[in-house]
Amino acid sequence: MTVKHKVLSASCLLAVGMLTLPAHAATTDAAAAPLQLEWDMRARHEQVDNDAFSRDARADTLRLRLGLRASFGDGWSALLEGAGVASAGNDYNSGANGRTRYPGITDPRGSELNQAWLAWQGDTFGVTAGRRRLLLDNQRWVGNSGWRQHEQTFDGIGVQWQPASGWTLRYDWLDRVHRVAGRDALNPQARERRLDTHLLNASYVHGRQQWTGYTYLHDDRDVATASTVTSGLRWTGKPAATDGGFGWALEAAQQRDYASNPQSFAHTYWLAEPSWTQYGVTAKLGWEHLGGNGHHALQTPPGTLHAFNGWADQFNVTPAGGLDDRYVAFNGNLGQHGVAARLGWVVGWHDYRATHRTDGDRHYGSEWNASLSAPLTDGLSALVKVSDYRADGFGRDDARLWLQLEWHGRQPLLR
Repeated sequence: MTVKHKVLSASCLLAVGMLTLPAHAATTDAAAAPLQLEWDMRARHEQVDNDAFSRDARADTLRLRLGLRASFGDGWSALLEGAGVASAGNDYNSGANGRTRYPGITDPRGSELNQAWLAWQGDTFGVTAGRRRLLLDNQRWVGNSGWRQHEQTFDGIGVQWQPASGWTLRYDWLDRVHRVAGRDALNPQARERRLDTHLLNASYVHGRQQWTGYTYLHDDRDVATASTVTSGLRWTGKPAATDGGFGWALEAAQQRDYASNPQSFAHTYWLAEPSWTQYGVTAKLGWEHLGGNGHHALQTPPGTLHAFNGWADQFNVTPAGGLDDRYVAFNGNLGQHGVAARLGWVVGWHDYRATHRTDGDRHYGSEWNASLSAPLTDGLSALVKVSDYRADGFGRDDARLWLQLEWHGRQPLLR
């Protein structure tokens, strides 16, 4: 964390300089085209300095997704999308390259069929079948783990119904999950899992508030101990005033063993996150509780992981003693006008503790997160992001840096 950190600091300054380039508007409106090409290209440098390893990990990867989206009329549509990841160098443990002397960065080389689905959407009712990206609520329980170069997708069928104004009812059945480690992961269970999962979700939106109730019956046919049933309620609110005000997110749930899981447990989950927005800056205080009993803890394997409990990814698997994550975060733009108004920033701090009290109030560690982002032109954006985890009873010190450029767009092929 000396010479290399100095080099990385210089890289950060260079990237920040790139962020100040002027933006140019040049997008094509392809929304009404019966056939269109879609793309998303993302180049990323990621570096990990973890004290458990004598070597730092460095991953320079390029991800390209290409898709064909078709609209047939009468509510019918389809998407066929492939994805490929290339890397320069091999100085990291991707989960597929066997480089276990390095810290893990789960962005392996390879290609895959990312999405392939057929959908019909009417005025109030819709159905989708095939392989697809699935995002429910804030993605805590079901998501695509979109931060990684390979995203998590699901095979199955989804039904959505809007019986009245403000109401949305949905049911999804999942047959298989394709995970972010890619199809060449050395651990077969990290590639994909066979499922028989039923997701029930009902939400009601009124003004600036939303209420959501859910029950997720997750049956993992390959790893029985991962099978759980999770039921909960979520209530969120946005600021009443257009220029800011009070917002909130409150959630409570319980997770139990399900299907052929040989274990017996019942874990509680709660989230309390009040926020205040003023002059374009939002401040959040949060307390997220993932229960544990010392032998087993609440888990969220179908969900998005990187977005929760710090960017250093120390708690993608909840420790057996559970996890209390108490945090404060701020975000906004660097200014109100000109280039500064396009630069978005985030700063956050987390304090991690166990929930199981047999050993007292065990402190796991703490973490700082910060990022700076900007659009360079329509469809092209840049990001600088850092995390710094300081261990105190769990894991080892871990510092990470990301430099990223992402370009996405679409082009009509038929009119």
